[in-house]
Amino acid sequence: METVINVFLAVLGIYFAIGLLFGFYFLFIGATKIDPLMQDTKKKVRLLLLPGVIATWPFLIGRLFKSKTV
Repeated sequence: METVINVFLAVLGIYFAIGLLFGFYFLFIGATKIDPLMQDTKKKVRLLLLPGVIATWPFLIGRLFKSKTV
């Protein structure tokens, strides 16, 4: 049982780490490709969105690569 918990926590940690790296990229560079109005938002507002981006990064990465805006 301890091994299962360790594997689960390792997977959760990897998910969080990837989400954190993607979150900073997405909020400061990639979000404007999906929503051009994000250019006018302040950095503090973008940091407030970071926990949501970390949690949903698999869905957002798909939307980012499917966006047609340059």
